[in-house]
Amino acid sequence: MSEDLNQDELDHLEEPVESKKEVQKDFQGLLGSTKKFLKELLDIRTNTDQEATKEAIIADIPMKGHTSWILICSIFIASVGLNANSTAVVIGAMLISPLMGPILGMGMSLAINDIDTLRRSLKNLAVMVVLSVLTAYLFFAIFPLKTESSELLARVKPDIRDVLIAFFGGLALVIARAKKGTIASVIFGVAIATALMPPLCTVGYGLAIGNMEYAGGALLLFGINTIFIALATFLVLKILRFPMVRYANSQRRRLIARLVSITALTVMIPAGYIFWGVYEEFKFARYSDEFIQANVIPYKFTKDGRFLKDLSELKYNRDEASSIELIFMGNEGVPEGVIATWKSNMEAYDDLKGTELKIIQGAQSEQGNQIEMMEELYKSQKNELLSKDEKIRRLESQLLRLNKLNAKQIPFQDISKEAQANYENLEYLAFSNAIRTDFKKLDTVSVFEAKWKRDAKRIEILKESKKLHSWLKIRLKDSTIILSEIIQD
Repeated sequence: MSEDLNQDELDHLEEPVESKKEVQKDFQGLLGSTKKFLKELLDIRTNTDQEATKEAIIADIPMKGHTSWILICSIFIASVGLNANSTAVVIGAMLISPLMGPILGMGMSLAINDIDTLRRSLKNLAVMVVLSVLTAYLFFAIFPLKTESSELLARVKPDIRDVLIAFFGGLALVIARAKKGTIASVIFGVAIATALMPPLCTVGYGLAIGNMEYAGGALLLFGINTIFIALATFLVLKILRFPMVRYANSQRRRLIARLVSITALTVMIPAGYIFWGVYEEFKFARYSDEFIQANVIPYKFTKDGRFLKDLSELKYNRDEASSIELIFMGNEGVPEGVIATWKSNMEAYDDLKGTELKIIQGAQSEQGNQIEMMEELYKSQKNELLSKDEKIRRLESQLLRLNKLNAKQIPFQDISKEAQANYENLEYLAFSNAIRTDFKKLDTVSVFEAKWKRDAKRIEILKESKKLHSWLKIRLKDSTIILSEIIQD
């Protein structure tokens, strides 16, 4: 019996071991299936055509002949769209512009150590930039309308979102290019998203109107797009393991490898510097807005003070102290104690430490005259708003009265001549406007006065007077005309 018990115990011990192995086996099978699924979902190497991709990118690099004219036409279209503030026209110009070729060529040449392609890409990129800026400059210099549209102003100050759009747009573009059977819709979409064309047009606009700040900001935006699209191209082709260009001379191969590496670093260092600077400015703007929302906007004035958020300015400075400039209007200023509290609260934000808080309120600031003018404008507008209904009613009443008077304008000289010709007993005719009331409303009526000759018979005078009255009503199209008679005895 003891042997049977020992055997049962052994069986119970073996069952958990076997079940544990089955669980491990199932888990490994699940991991294998998940890995296979993710590989099929995300792997792009198996469906990449390296030779066709290289040939397509190299074919798009040259900027001459047909490509140059297409670029000029697209620049003109984009300039018109920016000037007219038409998003649809700007998108159309981006779709036909051949700007991506040299940029992709630059990224690919760095990835595969191809110095000749890099040289051609840089040369054609320079030609593309000069031709685009010159075309846009000529358009805006000659065209009489130079309105600062929102489409133009949107390209003069890049931020962190432009960096992200350029980088991920570049990734999508290269992945679409590398696929067997290029995805054209992705290429068109990236052309719209990265928006290489509008910044170059804005550079030309800034030069045409002599605004170097606009030109510099737009050129920086184009530089961001160019660098991060090239960087994305470089990274994707490295991940896809595109073969390096081989050189027969080992010494030349090492020299070219060094040159390409230096160029790649030259591109990546400003890319990192730009990204960090734009990111820091983005954080400054974000925390400044949070500070204003939490501290300044909730502050309540006891009289008629007012905070002008739209006129307040955030000035980010990378090398020196940044500043937040807040503008207030009205008869009531912000107490010094409140300002001190705001400055103390601002130090609680890590990204706002060392930032200068400037409070501009009336004549207390250097901009006193401007603020006084703004205050006068604000007060006058406030008074106008308070009495606008009364003024509207008064103006409507005056307009109605003037319309009535205008409708009752009498061509008296013509009327008197016609009356003299038709009524031989009429000695003279007089006319005036009179105000009449029925104690409910006022009305303006036309009153004529007729004086008849002394020797005319009374029955004839009454008859002609009646005819004259009827004639005046018909002639002047006014049934309210009054005729008074003077009959000489």
